[in-house]
Amino acid sequence: MTQEEENKQQIILTVAHTDHEKGLNQYAFFKVHDNAIGQDLVQDTFMKTWKFIVRGGQVHIMKAFLYHILNRLIIDQYRKRKNTSLDTLLEKGFEPSDDNSEDVGDVLDGKSAISMIQHLPEMYQKIMHMRYVQNLSLKEMSLITGKTRNAIAVQTHRGLAKLKILYNSESSIMMA
Repeated sequence: MTQEEENKQQIILTVAHTDHEKGLNQYAFFKVHDNAIGQDLVQDTFMKTWKFIVRGGQVHIMKAFLYHILNRLIIDQYRKRKNTSLDTLLEKGFEPSDDNSEDVGDVLDGKSAISMIQHLPEMYQKIMHMRYVQNLSLKEMSLITGKTRNAIAVQTHRGLAKLKILYNSESSIMMA
């Protein structure tokens, strides 16, 4: 590999890093609920991408490729995760409390809406997650799922309508 090719590859990865790092970190934190682990996974994502590019691999859509790598690393992280018993936590000084002083109004609406995606029918969950959590375009989503852009758009529209119904019913229950 020549110096010019290496510089070109570095520029491609640097641009990808500046464009997508924030979204990747948010997505990783949303999945693993630990900022440090999430940042480590994102860095591993860029390292794996760099190795792939150096070996001569071609990346046609960088954002979709990065999220694909990150998803695989998150799955590996889930498989590695060990459960901590309550006894172990108590020995280390953790004391559970009964403090319910948080006001329902303090909870972010966006966070509750994102968590409601899990209550949608399965066919809409993946599409809504890719669209509104990962911020993928219809084109990128169609490449990942193998469905047409039109089918993705229809599913997104229907999923959003179902999410609004869920959100409104949840809001009315909280208000009562």
